[in-house]
Amino acid sequence: MLRTVYPAPCGTLYLVASDDALCRASWHPLDIGEEGTNAVLDEARKQLDEYFAGTRRQFDVPLCHAGTTKFQQRVWQVLKAIPYGTTITYKAEAAMLGNVKAIRAAAHANALNPLCIFVPCHRVIASNGSLTGYNGGLDKKHFLLEMESHS
Repeated sequence: MLRTVYPAPCGTLYLVASDDALCRASWHPLDIGEEGTNAVLDEARKQLDEYFAGTRRQFDVPLCHAGTTKFQQRVWQVLKAIPYGTTITYKAEAAMLGNVKAIRAAAHANALNPLCIFVPCHRVIASNGSLTGYNGGLDKKHFLLEMESHS
């Protein structure tokens, strides 16, 4: 495992990858692996450059989901299906999972998302339209949603 940093316009993003897949993208420093780079990290950085330049709307870097539950993986598939520049509510997310009563479980899975931006949990908002619950902080969530809405 190798790790590197990405200087995003809204803060430092910490990336960790194996030789095959991106394993972590976090707004919080990670003490996993050794400092360095590989083809996966290089591609992740390139795609982030394109995303922040407004020319990339979907990521296709291979993602690692080791150590996650089947439910978390289902939630993250729903998140990856949210179109660029749009938002859904936590209730809508739970409905897409087939259980409108699973709002808290879905929100908890969002909070555990190890691949922020690549799995766009920032696109989920409260039913009243307010921004809630983003591991990177609401300032970053606001920045990302504003950036996407203006691209």
